[in-house]
Amino acid sequence: MRNLSVELAGVTLKNPVMTASGTFGSGVEFSEFVDLNKLGAVVTKGVAAVPWPGNPTPRIAEVYGGMLNAIGLQNPGYDVFAKRDIPFLQQFDTKIIVNVCGHTEEEYLEVVEKLSDAPVDMLEINISCPNVKAGGITFGTVPHVAEDITKKIKRIAKQPVIMKLTPNVTDIREMAKAVEAGGADAVSLINTLTGMKIDINRRTFALANKTGGMSGPAIKPVAVRMVYETAQTVKIPIIGMGGIRNADDAIEFILAGATAVSVGTANFHDPKTTEKIVAGIEAYMEKYDVQDIRELIGAVHE
Repeated sequence: MRNLSVELAGVTLKNPVMTASGTFGSGVEFSEFVDLNKLGAVVTKGVAAVPWPGNPTPRIAEVYGGMLNAIGLQNPGYDVFAKRDIPFLQQFDTKIIVNVCGHTEEEYLEVVEKLSDAPVDMLEINISCPNVKAGGITFGTVPHVAEDITKKIKRIAKQPVIMKLTPNVTDIREMAKAVEAGGADAVSLINTLTGMKIDINRRTFALANKTGGMSGPAIKPVAVRMVYETAQTVKIPIIGMGGIRNADDAIEFILAGATAVSVGTANFHDPKTTEKIVAGIEAYMEKYDVQDIRELIGAVHE
């Protein structure tokens, strides 16, 4: 029997495959297509302290090699999430990771505090949100800001904290070092790359927001490079994501240094992608006689 289990900050996952926040809801919509029991973890859509309406439509546009989205983290807020989604996910033998978003430090801390007694396994903090008090600059693009919010969250969080890093920075290593210094238990990367599409027939922006987050296969080489660089820089575990469509893609991230992987955009194309990736990793391990997946983590390095 091959061992696919991995450990993230003291939490044991039966395998390294999880969903990427914002692409799987809270599992409710996908549960009729995917056996959630087969996944290492389900990462929920971003949860804010109060309901967020999101951005105006159109909010999604297809592009070569992926898609752009400007959903704006639309969500029903913590109270609905706690009453509806947590009990649903508790039915399954999988870990629950809650993605947390906010416009201010206070908003992040409010959600983290409310989650302190909730039956969830880990928190993933989306620091790609615009900080409204700092003129809209993203929390995750300034090292000292990222370190500071990590410290404040760690002071009150009861669960291990994963900081989700944005790729829209000059050097991802500086951001990873900053959140590690702030006490992060793990990092996940990458979030979407900022992109734009123009409708040449209507001569206007394809998205009402003008720009959106680019995801899908086209960003994978960027994501693999950033995971590798981060793995050479910090000691905390990494969750790799960005354009993963199949087991080969997932294994590439693991060899680069990721302990686990998140699958996002591919879920829209084939809801069973995550399940297939778990089976594919096992098949790879059998093919190359790998007994324990930990033999593969970071196996490609200088």
